[in-house]
Amino acid sequence: MLIRIDPSSSVPLGEQVAASVRGGIADGAVKAGDRLPPARELAESLGINLHTVLRGYQQLRDEGLIELRRGRGAVVADGATDQRAELIRLTRDLVATARRLGLGEAEVLELVRVELSSR
Repeated sequence: MLIRIDPSSSVPLGEQVAASVRGGIADGAVKAGDRLPPARELAESLGINLHTVLRGYQQLRDEGLIELRRGRGAVVADGATDQRAELIRLTRDLVATARRLGLGEAEVLELVRVELSSR
């Protein structure tokens, strides 16, 4: 799996690592049971601190997307792809409801942005 970061971005590097893995799960490039790169190797290859990678991995663990196992490393959790399927279903429901209410794309995207930023 290819994990990319943008050092010039305002998004913290650990969050970028987590987002990259989430994207891999979302697009099917990473499946349940797949191992992620060891944190130490990933940190070296990206040129970032080991603890930064571990923060990203811990965030994914807290979200239930990966399991961190001593001796086995980071493994994509069985339910990770189920969560993606659920998100797709909910997104389709959102779009159908928005269309039924006559909302345009810009309005729906703004509603989503507001919810994401209220975190």
